[in-house]
Amino acid sequence: MTGRRLGLIAAVGSLGMMIAALGFQYIGELPPCKMCYWQRYPHIAAIGIGVLFLFLAYRGLLLLGAFAALTTGVIGVYHVGVEQKWWQGPDTCTSSSTDGLSVDQLLDQIMTAPLVRCDEIAWSLMGISMAGWNAIVSFALAFLWVTAFRRFRA
Repeated sequence: MTGRRLGLIAAVGSLGMMIAALGFQYIGELPPCKMCYWQRYPHIAAIGIGVLFLFLAYRGLLLLGAFAALTTGVIGVYHVGVEQKWWQGPDTCTSSSTDGLSVDQLLDQIMTAPLVRCDEIAWSLMGISMAGWNAIVSFALAFLWVTAFRRFRA
């Protein structure tokens, strides 16, 4: 398969990931957390890179696409770690300790808490959360982008 075709397939893969994410959000009624949004941005960039590549066929765009896919994959791994309680996530989207808080501080924490927490798994398939699937698919897409780069001939 040509590098050009592989690059376009990788971009379509990110488009598929965004369609799936929006489907879970609007059809499955599973609103995204803050880190879920972070994982979407590189996919959106990869889609844009794919569109540019379609018209410009510049080989360097393939490396940008790989970087975007790797970025969302790494964010997905970080998100999985937060879900599994391997490490603390951002204070703005995970539960935090209430030890030593006054009533006013506790109320403030409750009132500013996000609607969807990053440290809870909303959905999983075969024991892998959406963030985990994003990481797996994103690393596969990064591989496609890199393979496209290696095979591309102008």
